[in-house]
Amino acid sequence: ERFTVGSLILVVSVIALSGLLIAYLRGAKKVDEKLSQELVLRWRSWVVIALLLFAPILIGPGWVILGVCLLSLLCYREFAQVTGVDRHYSLSAVAAIGILMLAFASLDNYFRLFTAIAPLTVGLIAIVSILHDQPQGYLQRTSLSALGFVLFGYCLGYLGYFANSPHFRPIVILILLCVELNDVYAFCCGKLLGGPKAIPATSPGKTWTGCIGALIFTTATVYILGSFVFAETAAAKTGHLLFMGASLSVLGQFGDLLLSSIKRDVGVKDMGTLIPGHGGLLDRFDSLGLLPPAALHYLSVVLTSPIGAEPGVPQRFFTGG
Repeated sequence: ERFTVGSLILVVSVIALSGLLIAYLRGAKKVDEKLSQELVLRWRSWVVIALLLFAPILIGPGWVILGVCLLSLLCYREFAQVTGVDRHYSLSAVAAIGILMLAFASLDNYFRLFTAIAPLTVGLIAIVSILHDQPQGYLQRTSLSALGFVLFGYCLGYLGYFANSPHFRPIVILILLCVELNDVYAFCCGKLLGGPKAIPATSPGKTWTGCIGALIFTTATVYILGSFVFAETAAAKTGHLLFMGASLSVLGQFGDLLLSSIKRDVGVKDMGTLIPGHGGLLDRFDSLGLLPPAALHYLSVVLTSPIGAEPGVPQRFFTGG
């Protein structure tokens, strides 16, 4: 897979060159000590993040599904801690069981079970919350638990389901790369061009120029890279690539704004401290939250065979006998 190999070389090269640049800036005293330490901390974190993202993708599909499952559990934990849902152990347990069941459905390549888990888990959260016998606060704890599961369990779980496709590596890498580049484009365009604030109360640093710049450049990036990933398929048509690029940018930016809204509401700067220099996992992967379901369903409609149902791919690996 040339795209997979090329992407790996690109990521390693960028990390290596950025490391050399930081070393030069520190050695030449171009930055003060505080900024120097922050750059080193962020660079080390990116090395670990890149390793943890690429390793499962390269090793095999099962590892991707399990990796996404672990990511979902940790993201839900961060959300539960900052919103106070973690005080209700039974609700968090139901959400965790739902996330584990999503991983099982993905490993089993059983899409009907995968899609059924979301309403069943939300319904079970609503039932278990009744058993607390605390009518005061029922809506808050139930809705928060359900929202956390749907956003950080079910939606993220779709990223793992991509692994059931024989061509999952280029697709997953394309999504991850372009989501991160979307953030970079928005930041660079906003800082370089300035302009009016988009939603100042929710995200003070986000400008309209950053939003529009990210939309243009991300759409162009998906169009260029997607032509290699989806070569000789119906998804390689210009209209599909442009739509996927624009959708990725818009959903990525709204994912970022969604987390900003949560943080502003509960009054925290970061969702956690797991990643030095970045905050929590949700602070790093917020833009990814809304995208996987839209990407998988769109590709399943556009491609000849839905994701996970391609010819020769075993379905219901465990439950089908």
